[in-house]
Amino acid sequence: MPAARCPQAGLRCSREEPVVRQSRRCSRSGCAQPAAATLTYVYAESTAVVGPLATFSEPHSYDLCEFHAERLTVPRGWEVVRHEIDLDDVGPTGDDLLALADAVREAARPEPPRDPADDGRGTRRGHLRVLPDLS
Repeated sequence: MPAARCPQAGLRCSREEPVVRQSRRCSRSGCAQPAAATLTYVYAESTAVVGPLATFSEPHSYDLCEFHAERLTVPRGWEVVRHEIDLDDVGPTGDDLLALADAVREAARPEPPRDPADDGRGTRRGHLRVLPDLS
């Protein structure tokens, strides 16, 4: 596969394109590369944070391709915090999927019947709760 060319900067990328797991693209205008990182600004601290691609696209964050994430520049006086981006991450592992399945099973398990008059916090009547007089 030939080296990818960033249409905006006209420079060649040295790496091949990462495996695309979703349809999100780089937020930079004119760049059609797949997103690999998320950029978030912390204006109060004059900081730009570049990290792994966020699970969901947030309104005040920007998706960047690997090319633009590595070459991000910020205004003078600002700091860039870079978190490691693992482009070889192919998604959840078997352990992650088993943990998710266990959590779903636990959530689906029916609760044992409770005596509403004996919960120590008052008597339940439907969605209402009668609280005992503490005086």
